[in-house]
Amino acid sequence: MNNTYYETLDENFEQALKFYETNYTHEQLIEMLNAGNIVQKQIAALRLDTITSKTDARILTENLTGQDGKIREAVSLRLKEFMADSVLINYFKNSDCYKKFLDAIIDINGNICRNIISAVSNLKNDENFCSIFCPKLLNLTSELTDKVSQFDFSDGKYKVNKEAFKLYWCLETIYVFFDSFNIEELKPILMKTKNIGEYTIREKTAKILTNYFEDKDLSQIKEELKNDSNYYVRRF
Repeated sequence: MNNTYYETLDENFEQALKFYETNYTHEQLIEMLNAGNIVQKQIAALRLDTITSKTDARILTENLTGQDGKIREAVSLRLKEFMADSVLINYFKNSDCYKKFLDAIIDINGNICRNIISAVSNLKNDENFCSIFCPKLLNLTSELTDKVSQFDFSDGKYKVNKEAFKLYWCLETIYVFFDSFNIEELKPILMKTKNIGEYTIREKTAKILTNYFEDKDLSQIKEELKNDSNYYVRRF
């Protein structure tokens, strides 16, 4: 690596150290999240100790996508914490945030996906949120299922793995929000995902089917997956 790389690394470290050692007001941290650089946004997210308005919530959530991975992960971690609070979660009940949540559950970074699914799980009993978020989740899952169903998983292409990764997290989110879906809406998806060559997709399908439902075809799929060749699938 050239000297420029190390000089930039040193500058970023010095800048980060300076920010950590400086006391900032809540308003200054929000402003850094709104208009700061990579280091400023990451540190602002980590040092933010509360949310005081829907504007704060919107600015924080906007950094879930289109930002450096260090920022996205820091923001997802704080959202997981803030949205577990019965008071603070109300600031995130804003349609401006819902699209960001949907995009973040299929982030390339699995930690971000996991954090955001945990965060939005606190809204699974909120009818307004579910009425907006769940139909979009269903559409996204259906689109990914159609794509992934056509893949040959023996070729090991990154595109295949990337799309399967997204579908994996969509199915995990459906499991969390299962009660918000009509079983007839889920059925076409599960009829396809049960046959996908990537075992982690079949595993999530089997996990979804551990929920209570009444449907002959899906009950048959449930039994079929209990005899899957892969242990992680049949354990459900």
